[in-house]
Order: sequence, then structure tokens, then C-alpha cells
Amino acid sequence: MKKNRVPHSYPHQKSEEEWKQLLDAKSYHILREKGTERPFTGTYYLNKETGIYQCKGCGNEIFHSAAKYDSGCGWPSFTAPVRPEAIRVEMDYSHFMIREEILCANCGGHLGHRFPDGPSDRGGIRYCINSASMDFESQEE
Repeated sequence: MKKNRVPHSYPHQKSEEEWKQLLDAKSYHILREKGTERPFTGTYYLNKETGIYQCKGCGNEIFHSAAKYDSGCGWPSFTAPVRPEAIRVEMDYSHFMIREEILCANCGGHLGHRFPDGPSDRGGIRYCINSASMDFESQEE
């Protein structure tokens, strides 16, 4: 059963043609068509560098490496966004499941999903994010 949602307007908007020119095919599929990458294949799954993860569609800072942890799920996992207003959460009723979808609050790009099975000592939430939806800016010295 799909719930009716009021469309949300995002500050950073582009036409679908502009998105297709900006993004590679995999990132377009994930960010604009709500796709996903296969587990254990993403560029940032094993990344241990210090830095900021940004939305690949608009550059919005979404996660800091300090919030990243190895959940064993096959996708980069985080315990919290850089700031609460960096993301938007919507219910996702696709694929016969009920999940919380994580969207970039700036451009509406699909990033991944949120689950209540994260580390209890870090809030108990797991943000499961597609590598292809992000860019990474290293802060290593």
C-alpha cells in the first residue's frame, strides 16, 4: 500500500536532463530513481579516512567520518548526519517493506535508508547509505 505524499520542494533543483548530464549512470539511478548498489561493492564501504561525505548531486555535507562504523551490512553505515537538517526522512513502502528513506535535504536525492539497529552506545540508529550517492572530501593532514 502506497501512502499519498505531498511533494516536497527542495532548494537545489534541476531538470531530469540536467541531472543526467551532471551524474554518472549509477549515481543517477540511485539519487534520482531511488536505486541501490550491490552490497560490499561501494567505493566508500571500507573507507577509513577522516573527512566529510557530501551529496553527489549537490555537495550538501551529510555525514562526517567520525559517525561512520562497520555495521557488516555491506554499505557505508553512519550513526548520525552532520546536522539533523542535512537530511530528510520519508517513509518508503516499496518492495513490500516499510522503511525510512534518507534523502538529501538540499536536492531530494535518495541516499539510502535508516534502521533502528545501530550501536546502542551511539544512539541505536544506522544510516545505511549508497556510496554512489556521495562524494568524499578528505580532511587528512
